[in-house]
Amino acid sequence: MKIASTPILTVTDLCVVRGSTTILRDLAWEIRRGEHWVILGPNGSGKTSLLRVLTGYLSLTSGSLAVLGRVYGRTDWRELRKRIGMVSSALQLSIPPAETAIETVISGKFAQLDLWAKITRTDEGEATRLLRLVGLGKLARREWIFLSQGERQRVLIARALMAQPELLILDEPCAGLDPVAREHFLGFMERLGKKRSGPALVLVTHHVEEITPAFSHVLMLRAGQPVVAGPKFTTLTRRNLSRTFGATVCLQRRGSRFSLALSRTQPSSRNL
Repeated sequence: MKIASTPILTVTDLCVVRGSTTILRDLAWEIRRGEHWVILGPNGSGKTSLLRVLTGYLSLTSGSLAVLGRVYGRTDWRELRKRIGMVSSALQLSIPPAETAIETVISGKFAQLDLWAKITRTDEGEATRLLRLVGLGKLARREWIFLSQGERQRVLIARALMAQPELLILDEPCAGLDPVAREHFLGFMERLGKKRSGPALVLVTHHVEEITPAFSHVLMLRAGQPVVAGPKFTTLTRRNLSRTFGATVCLQRRGSRFSLALSRTQPSSRNL
């Protein structure tokens, strides 16, 4: 009972300073079990730096950080990373061109890039199941170089799930996808977000269009500082988005999805 109530993430008064540059400042944030979050902000807002802090690649200057009940500074973050899945386009550059999709997925179990660990039948079976889950069961033996951008992103999700993470971070996963591939990818994320046994999701993006119904909360950043954090339908407003992006914008909602436009554009649907 006590374990179930432990937050996935707790950030208190987080500051990151390097030299004379303040990268992140006065950040307080908590993710509770059952919540899926979006981190929204323009370029230079601190999104990537925050992810590096969460995964232990960037040390904090002050404040405190606890992930999955483990406190920064008292835990071996190398071991903790195995419980945190990460999907980022940056990982694609480190995948060997001749590595097959199933090998890439299995590499996630060992937190390796360029798999060298011994593969078992159990590993192959689980990787095959995950490739089917992301809709790529027929491409298990296809080499990385012959996968499309959208297929690669789904392979990376399967790779992240191979370690059975409790937290899955998606760092601009739709970057480089065409509109159709993006919608297919968002559809998969939506299904994953609705799975009771699935991990907590954190989606990092510039685009409100990528916020699907499964995401329950939003954190907005600007210039390394939080603008607002909380439930999606109270934080995702025209005022907060205008402060975040430094321009007067209109937020439009069509059904369960959102879109953003500059204020000079006359929206055809209800302006939030």
